[in-house]
Amino acid sequence: MSVQLYARDVGIGTPLVLLHAFPLSSAMWLEQRAGLAARCRVITPDLRGFGGSLLGAEAPSIDAMADDVAATLRGLGVTRAVIGGASMGGYVAMALCRRRPDMVRGLVLAGTRASADSGAVRERRLRQAERIDRDGTVQVLLDEVLPHLVGPTTLRQRPLVYGRVRGLVQSAPPSAAAWAQRAMAARGPAFATLRELTVPALVMVGAEDTLTTEDEARAMADALPDAELMVVPQAGHLCAVERPELFNEAVAEFTDALARTAR
Repeated sequence: MSVQLYARDVGIGTPLVLLHAFPLSSAMWLEQRAGLAARCRVITPDLRGFGGSLLGAEAPSIDAMADDVAATLRGLGVTRAVIGGASMGGYVAMALCRRRPDMVRGLVLAGTRASADSGAVRERRLRQAERIDRDGTVQVLLDEVLPHLVGPTTLRQRPLVYGRVRGLVQSAPPSAAAWAQRAMAARGPAFATLRELTVPALVMVGAEDTLTTEDEARAMADALPDAELMVVPQAGHLCAVERPELFNEAVAEFTDALARTAR
């Protein structure tokens, strides 16, 4: 059963849905809501269990998260939108492309991958989920995930950005974080979905991203029939947070082009 997600909804024009990274919330899209609302309708849901959204009782599943997004968009009267996702949000965006391709007008993937987890990554996710359940805190994410979310340039030159990301990780609900880790560990590859996509796509990756590499981003762009690849300089895993001006301009140009071709 789908969960009705809490979503911030600002601006007018082409609907742009941005799905947040793990273990953050839609608060990560603050600069996008401020910078893009004059050019499109920006919808930023809190994924299941995060921010203002309930966790629900379903078993951990990226597909369930995608169904939540579809139901939430229907509730907002949105039948078709540009779907964007960062990291975990990218997994949800790709699942939505597979389950409800009719709702996808364009696709933006940032700091994510279409491959399933390796055995080692899957084991790490499940171990972290077990520790979160045992401790009742997200300290393991502060210790093991936070250091990889931003690049070295951000650590050196943008301490306020790093502090903001740390605060978002620290405020993640433990139950949602454990659920999401298990959902991500269980997901399959998405390359077949990307190859069948009939709408344009924009693939973005931080030049300093150590969690998802440029090679993985290029593999997604190569699988997509109509895709552009952008490497964001001086940014790590959260390029939208670290370099919002570059991210926003690229996404605005992408959505503007889609709007022009629809006329």
